[in-house]
Amino acid sequence: MIDPAISSDAPSDLSEVQTPSLQISPEAKSLSAPTTMRQRPPQTDWAAMLHSVQSLIYIIVVAVFIITFCVQPFRIPSGSMEPTLLVGDFLLVNKQVTALGDTGGLLPATAIHRGQIIVFHYPIDPSIHLVKRVVGMPGDHLKMREGRVFINGTPMGEPYAVYRPSGPDNYRDNFPRLQSADPNIDSRWWIRMRTLIDDGELIIPENNYFVLGDNRNNSEDSRYWGFVPRASIVGQPFLIYFSLHLPGTDDLSVLAPEALAQQRRGALSGFADFARWSRVFQIVR
Repeated sequence: MIDPAISSDAPSDLSEVQTPSLQISPEAKSLSAPTTMRQRPPQTDWAAMLHSVQSLIYIIVVAVFIITFCVQPFRIPSGSMEPTLLVGDFLLVNKQVTALGDTGGLLPATAIHRGQIIVFHYPIDPSIHLVKRVVGMPGDHLKMREGRVFINGTPMGEPYAVYRPSGPDNYRDNFPRLQSADPNIDSRWWIRMRTLIDDGELIIPENNYFVLGDNRNNSEDSRYWGFVPRASIVGQPFLIYFSLHLPGTDDLSVLAPEALAQQRRGALSGFADFARWSRVFQIVR
């Protein structure tokens, strides 16, 4: 085989071969370079509204859960619990209240005990909520003499009870009394009460509680409409989160000295009269 002839004019080293270079001007570079632009995806009004609705649903679900299982707000409408609770007090109520103090809820469970304040459904009209203090427990023998409470023959110490001046009332002050009936007594309770009296004392049945207001001479309570069943108890108030001052509702004798001083300050009288600031975030006892 004969190799093909190579011209003598050709360079002996291929590296010496010069390749023509292509020169590109800066203007051409700028025209030929691909252009990329970041565009933010548009957010429509519908997407924004959907996000707001979702947030609102989350808040409602959490609020319903808390109100259903944990705490619930209530407002004091009457003066039957003065001086402990005043008209216009807003309460948070712990709904984790059990007969035996069983645990398992989100908040610590509280057993029902003597001297405890409870919120419950009014036995005559369950749509109404009342707040009173537990005085008689299941199985107790209870009587009142001259307004003082006796449990199983022993006088009960009640530093929270007040007895404001009022006319004599044998039924109210010497309970239970069958000689005469108060016109405010529920007729069904009057009939039932007569079957539960032994030796002048009222016997409290199982799963029932006898409650009284702290303002003893101005309180319609178990003396007038009967026991509170365990199933009717909603919970225990534990905090006054706000207290609205309603003109004409405060009895100056039940307000703390600092609260009186606050109400009498001239420069801030208009602001102080709006609320009882000294009672905000006060623990209920």
